[in-house]
Amino acid sequence: MPRDRILILGGTRDARELADLLVANGCSVITSLAGVTQNPELPAGEVRRGGFGGAQGLLAYLRQESVVAVADATHPFAWRMSTNADAACREAGLPLLRLERAAWQATVDDRWLPVASVAEAAALLPERARAFITIGRNEIQAFLSREDISGLARMIEPPGITFPPRWTLLLDRPPFTVAHERMLMTDHAVTWLVTKNAGGPATEAKLIAARELRIPVIMVERPVKPPAQSFATAVELASTLQRLLSP
Repeated sequence: MPRDRILILGGTRDARELADLLVANGCSVITSLAGVTQNPELPAGEVRRGGFGGAQGLLAYLRQESVVAVADATHPFAWRMSTNADAACREAGLPLLRLERAAWQATVDDRWLPVASVAEAAALLPERARAFITIGRNEIQAFLSREDISGLARMIEPPGITFPPRWTLLLDRPPFTVAHERMLMTDHAVTWLVTKNAGGPATEAKLIAARELRIPVIMVERPVKPPAQSFATAVELASTLQRLLSP
């Protein structure tokens, strides 16, 4: 078994970029995927799938696999995984570095309504709204349950539930262009956009299109994660991590 391995908690485009950089520089890397996406794009290096069984399960894995550092490159909304990583690394005495793209910021021309949860976002939509929902598949039911709204829901993989006729399910994978998003919103007569503040350029085009079309945005804000040394790009984190682990 290779020693001095780096564990990347992945599942994002940034995590794949980080793994590719580290492997190209000769590092021994394991990327852990939660297994939520059935056919994910895989990074370089070793890949494992599935949960750890909480903080203690992750701690046992770190010791078993001779992990010397952990890079948390999960989605900004993966609060539980980041919390477990913080607890496990503290107990193991391992460095924890977080790769988290900067949050999107509203401009003076945007019409954003910030909310703390998906449930709050679903409740905030007015009657007869034509909504464009881009929050993933796990929490879509909160919107489908409302019989007074309709629209378009986009996700990478189907949610495994039946969509009412008043809703359109679109399966697609980023990145998207502004022209594509503008046409999509126009063709589906969208009057509201609902999204999570994931940040990053891959899905930012929908916000620009909404701004141009003067469509209001219900923005689900990020959960607060435990503090960690954080980096906005894979290049920055990879450089710091390699300096940290160099003899």
